[in-house]
Amino acid sequence: MEHSFETSLSFAQALDSKDTIASMANEFIFPEINHKKAIYFCGNSLGLQPTQAQADISEVMTAWSALGIEGFSKGTHPWMNYQNEISRLLMLVIGAEEAEVTAMNSLTINLHLLLQSFYQPTPTRYKILMEAGSFPSDRYAIVSMLKKAGIEPSEALIELAPRAGESYLRTEDILQTIEDEAPHLQMVLFSGVQYYSGQLFDMPGITKAAKAVGATVGWDLAHAVGNFPLQLHDWDVDFAVWCHYKYLNSGPGAVGGAFVHRQHFGQDAFEGLAGWWGNAKASRFQMLPDFAPENGVDGWHVSTPNMIGLAAVKAGLTVTNKVGMEILRAKSLQLTGYLEFLLNQEDLRAKLEILTPADPEQRGAQLSVYFKDKAADIQQALLQAGVITDYRRPGVIRVAPAPLYCSFEDVYRFYEVIQKVLG
Repeated sequence: MEHSFETSLSFAQALDSKDTIASMANEFIFPEINHKKAIYFCGNSLGLQPTQAQADISEVMTAWSALGIEGFSKGTHPWMNYQNEISRLLMLVIGAEEAEVTAMNSLTINLHLLLQSFYQPTPTRYKILMEAGSFPSDRYAIVSMLKKAGIEPSEALIELAPRAGESYLRTEDILQTIEDEAPHLQMVLFSGVQYYSGQLFDMPGITKAAKAVGATVGWDLAHAVGNFPLQLHDWDVDFAVWCHYKYLNSGPGAVGGAFVHRQHFGQDAFEGLAGWWGNAKASRFQMLPDFAPENGVDGWHVSTPNMIGLAAVKAGLTVTNKVGMEILRAKSLQLTGYLEFLLNQEDLRAKLEILTPADPEQRGAQLSVYFKDKAADIQQALLQAGVITDYRRPGVIRVAPAPLYCSFEDVYRFYEVIQKVLG
């Protein structure tokens, strides 16, 4: 997608005047800096609070106070079926059938649970491929699982790094590694969007290549969900996990999410860790000694769900689905393209480097910008000017204009501060 951009405030304001979803910003509560609404470019780390969140959480609290235990079966949104409501909202964002997707636990807990099911090594097929420099929690989970299975991580874990002098992986190198390791590859587990570089991986292409050699495919979608249209069912992904507190705006430490493809459903195929809330609904309250998993991803549930946490997830998903992922993606491409255009102006180009791929199809809402000098000071100058971003060592500022609540004028104001600081 190509755009013709200009370096003026009036141009940014003209783009905002044509933005059909500009009013969605009114559905969020912004932090204030020096008594002014902040420009918030940190949705890749923690999304803003939807105005609807307090009402949805209050509804659960009111039902608890008025109904007590009866809240599971009575009220406007009975708790027994609350997760089904969440699944119906999630399936639109994830690209899945309702039975394939759920909200439960937290991201890394879900990763542990699903690794237990899907990592089934044999003497010849036991290796796991992931990107080097993945979010540390993913690596922690994989290494702990390998050690518990008596498998040496240095022998089983393949961590693919970018080529020398490059900041992100080439898809061709990922596909070639899958082919080279085919006889021994048990699992491919990548991030949908790499948290540091902001690279959006070719999820359907990587999934197809890995499945073709007999490997299981999982995705950590923490930075992809709500950021990019997903079609996990059609892509034939085996499993995925994510959080809801970034682009889905469900609050700090929000309840996580999980996807399992329907091909893995059924009691005979179930390899998960059993818990009472994952038991078949028809017999759950019979308290039988033997576990009979509910058909679908709900069979992976372990414990009674956190209703207050789910209410915040419901609010975040509701506001996302008011717009839809295709429309959000279209605005995101334009916002990020405008940001890239401004940062590539001649007076700035020599003082920074954009680590995120220039190809719009290989990135989401985030640009990772490496400043060659005083990045921490620049981040503080941005904060003092009312712009909230995210700093990562050794000199990267991650800038994420989330399309639900960020504007083109926000992007221009960021550029103004960068110009002033860098002289």
